[in-house]
Amino acid sequence: MKKNLLIPALCVFGGLLFFSCVKDTDFDEAENVAATPVVELNLIHFNVGANEFYDTITNTPRLILTDTTEIRFLDDTEIQESLLRADFLFRFRNSIPRTFVVDFQFLSEQNEITYATSTTVPAGTEQIPATPPDFIQVVEGDDIALLTQANKVVANVTIPSADADLVGNLNLQSKTTYYLEIKERN
Repeated sequence: MKKNLLIPALCVFGGLLFFSCVKDTDFDEAENVAATPVVELNLIHFNVGANEFYDTITNTPRLILTDTTEIRFLDDTEIQESLLRADFLFRFRNSIPRTFVVDFQFLSEQNEITYATSTTVPAGTEQIPATPPDFIQVVEGDDIALLTQANKVVANVTIPSADADLVGNLNLQSKTTYYLEIKERN
């Protein structure tokens, strides 16, 4: 005996569709959606030899070296309005037997300081380089508005003393993590 189960199966399926729950859709909720991307970018990197802290022509120490980097990511108005937080990570490796002070100044187009921070890098040797913990600077709240006014960052590396016999290298690698919230604007 053959039984045709197609008709009863369709009836059951149709009944389930008819009596299933459907949530009312509120299309106004779509306006409240915000994207929250996280963007990681390299910021500054350098490898400075100890010989750069001494001018052999004039036989005088150079106690401050400066490196300037443009930060074009913050130029965009929508990025400036969407930025919630920025995390700066600076990683040093020092094989020069001197302690360094490194200042980071974020400058506007008019070269005014909008935000600044600094750290100390301990002395190391060529045999045992100093690798201090990563220096992490978190910028949020009211400081975000100051940071977004900058279009370049200047790193000033200060050494207490230098001579012609100084050896080793100071290495810096850094990155920035930007946390954004992008909403529909009216």
